[in-house]
Amino acid sequence: MQKLQKNTLTGICSQMASHSWSEAEINELVDPKLGIITGYQDLLNELEQLRKIDLGTIPPAMSVQGADRND
Repeated sequence: MQKLQKNTLTGICSQMASHSWSEAEINELVDPKLGIITGYQDLLNELEQLRKIDLGTIPPAMSVQGADRND
């Protein structure tokens, strides 16, 4: 996956204009400065890692025992 670039977001925002994004909002997504815990690029990287997981190796949700279950 390529690193997020401002011109990519600007293009997406203009082509999918359901919300008008300010220049400051786009800049914040590309290079967070306002104390966001997870930047947009970090989120994209995490989603890419999840996309690569073979779901066949993960047990069904019902087979996972939580600490709060009383079976």
